[in-house]
Amino acid sequence: MKTARSHREEPLDAAVRPVSLWRDRDYMAWWSGNGLSSLGTAVSTLAFPLLILDTTGSAAQAGNITAAQMIGTLATLVIGGALADRVSRRLVMAVSPLVEALALGAVALLVYRSDAPVLALAALALVSGLAGGLRTAVAAPALRRLVPKEQVATATAQGMGRDMVAHIVGTSLGGVLFSVTRWVPFLFDALSYLFVTLGTLVIRRPLGPDRDPDTRSGPRPGMAADIADGLRMVRRSGYLMFTIVWGALLNAVAEGFTLLFIALLHHRGGGPTQVGTATSLALVGGVIGSFIGPWLMRRLGALRVLHLAAWVFAASFAVIVWVPEPWQIGLVLLVGMTGMVPLNVVTESYQVRLIPDAYLGRVAATSRFCVQVVQWAGPLGAGFLADAMGVRGAILVLAVAMITLALALFGGSRQLDLLRTPLGEVRELPLLTPERPAHP
Repeated sequence: MKTARSHREEPLDAAVRPVSLWRDRDYMAWWSGNGLSSLGTAVSTLAFPLLILDTTGSAAQAGNITAAQMIGTLATLVIGGALADRVSRRLVMAVSPLVEALALGAVALLVYRSDAPVLALAALALVSGLAGGLRTAVAAPALRRLVPKEQVATATAQGMGRDMVAHIVGTSLGGVLFSVTRWVPFLFDALSYLFVTLGTLVIRRPLGPDRDPDTRSGPRPGMAADIADGLRMVRRSGYLMFTIVWGALLNAVAEGFTLLFIALLHHRGGGPTQVGTATSLALVGGVIGSFIGPWLMRRLGALRVLHLAAWVFAASFAVIVWVPEPWQIGLVLLVGMTGMVPLNVVTESYQVRLIPDAYLGRVAATSRFCVQVVQWAGPLGAGFLADAMGVRGAILVLAVAMITLALALFGGSRQLDLLRTPLGEVRELPLLTPERPAHP
């Protein structure tokens, strides 16, 4: 059975060098729109806890806002993945940010009127998260339509670097805007979502999904069947099964480490300024990693980069316990994050290349859901460990966990054999058919 394919999927002549992504109009529309949205999100992410702490003095109430948004995102991720493979991705990418803009605009209005109960703010954060989950689910299949297969790793790294720079700038900008007046950061975030819609509408390339005339006979399967097909596609690839589980555990450990490094800074006498400086250094490391990640993949190969990055990140856990000064902790984090980002570039790039376009929305959303659904366990477990054995002891436990994950890469050598293939030469998994069901 033939399926329609994007012209971007055709192999390029070896003598033809791909044009720089920075000169690609459609890619830049996507990149800049989402970058401005990331900047706005960083601004409001800082402003929400500041607002709640300023009005109620309760850290728990501030946490409720973040939790509501995360729950909303998780609730729609898998559904959004199925939608990405059955309805216009351009439509989802254009409409979802408008819902997010309305939610943050309502927050700005409530704060402006000095009528912002925590319950109302949590409800609006939930609405924003629900729309954000749909938008996130469409991101991977849309990006695949925008860039040649040889530049998927570069585009992935550039997106990660962009978001980290946005976080660095947005954190400082959020504090400045909040000090001017409390409602401005939320209006800023609301307006930033409009640029995602604008960037989407000016993209000229078709974003899919393609419609195959051969599949239009008979009733179309429901959403549940589409989601099940996405899971079947994951099960037929040992690489996907391994990296999704491994990535979920890594994410939990990393989230726990984020909590503990702040506690360690506080234990070493660091105040808010030192915490902010160390966090900024870590993000700078992430930006560096986003630049060198694709270069390392070309020089060393994806499998070596994955192993190297995992061990660099694990080493940062162990070293950070012994350095005495807050600025030194920040430098260790810089090195650790320099390794962490190439690791993500490898796993995400190969996932995008491996999955057929018709299933990419579902598989990418399922992967992200699995990774994010356990991240809450990291800070929770790290907090219990810190209370039971001290911050240093808890970090050492996480170091052991990270070393175990690095060693697990050797145990999963057969599943990771795909990474020996250059990214541009990766062959897609065959399409699912009723006559040939997937096997684990």
